[in-house]
Amino acid sequence: MNNFNINRRLFLRTASASLALTAIGAQGMDIINPAKNLRVGLIGTGWYGKSDLFRLMQVAPVDVVALCDVDKHQLQGAADLVKQRAKAGSKAPVLYGDYRKMLAENQFDIVLVGTPDHWHALQMIEAVKSGANVYVQKPISVDVIEGEAMVAAARKYNKVVQVGTQRKSTPHLIEAKKNIIDTGMLGKISHVEMCCYYHMRNNGNPPVQTVPDFLDYEMWTGPAPMRPYDGLPHVRWWRTFMEYGNGIMGDMCIHMFDTARWMLKLGWPNRISSEGGIYVDKTGKSNITDTQTAVFEYDGLNCVWQHRAWGTPADPDYPWALFIYGEKGTLKASTMRYDFIPVDPKAKTIHQDVVYEKEKYPEDLKEKDIELNAAPATRLHMLNFLQAIEEHGKPVADIEEGHISTASCILANISMKLGRPVSYDAARREVKGDAEATALLQRAYRTPWVHPAV
Repeated sequence: MNNFNINRRLFLRTASASLALTAIGAQGMDIINPAKNLRVGLIGTGWYGKSDLFRLMQVAPVDVVALCDVDKHQLQGAADLVKQRAKAGSKAPVLYGDYRKMLAENQFDIVLVGTPDHWHALQMIEAVKSGANVYVQKPISVDVIEGEAMVAAARKYNKVVQVGTQRKSTPHLIEAKKNIIDTGMLGKISHVEMCCYYHMRNNGNPPVQTVPDFLDYEMWTGPAPMRPYDGLPHVRWWRTFMEYGNGIMGDMCIHMFDTARWMLKLGWPNRISSEGGIYVDKTGKSNITDTQTAVFEYDGLNCVWQHRAWGTPADPDYPWALFIYGEKGTLKASTMRYDFIPVDPKAKTIHQDVVYEKEKYPEDLKEKDIELNAAPATRLHMLNFLQAIEEHGKPVADIEEGHISTASCILANISMKLGRPVSYDAARREVKGDAEATALLQRAYRTPWVHPAV
């Protein structure tokens, strides 16, 4: 692709960014300067779709060619914000309500997919078929076979697909991996604990309503089961239903499990087991668990997940985190900090906080609902994505790695549903010795949508 002729005279302005970029392979750059502006499209203009687009616009010159959303109000709002951030004289993006029409009528260098989980597979696959490289939000899929099809499509069409598991591009976590794990400061590592204790399970009993004329609810639902419309599904409401995702396991565990896998160089778990349910908050419509434990088993190492959408966190400083236990010490890590606690009382503890870039990117402070702590990570994630495109290589959060982390969380839910452990055979795409579990690897699609085949 001719657009990715990177100008390497551009240099880094912060030591933290330099460390992070060196670690993820984007040495010597804090901005991509292609031969011409990159043609970009965004599918899903909600909270994180816009956030990903704006981070990309901060590190590379782009033409936002088109935006797509089934909510006309949300779509127009995004278009207005893009106009404010675009360079003077830039064309306004063309607006679409159907991603298929957007992809058919335009040629993109990059397509960002920021829709709810139940749409990721079809949209990512169609985007790579159209010739675009793709940045797709996590979790990549709602079932395991969707993920297999996404990996196959990325390879078939020879496109780079980066997954929005940006913990791998988080500066202080890159530092922790490099300076604590890779140097052997923990010694032999034999246990990992991961958790989320946020009260994030949106629950309630809103009445069935008339669908507003600005929302195409049929298209919003797409291949998922059709629920009665009970208000705008945006932000947290859709995540409270298993029809569209995989609950807190699929939303939050994937981040920490993916981080553990990256730090410790882990592949597919040997076996996965999970237990949980709705133990506390049973009053509303939500059908995702409020309490769940999962164990991802490896040789000589278990990664254990726990979430509770109620009560208090076990460690108030680490309400959403992972804890890596070695014979010489413990590494606590989250999106906000890390701490190394040595076993030897004479050895020094190490603490590092999240890197902010408020002075470097003051526009962040004016952006509604931005996660300021995650913005530097997403910018580095975009740089890594762009460099992978230039070099025809795999990015740090390649679609296959995103699939392993996503599918493992989905398999945990399958284990919980069946009440027994499961072992996935990735080569055969089946659960070993368990036909009932294998049948759950693929969800039924609502007519007329067709489930992608591998």
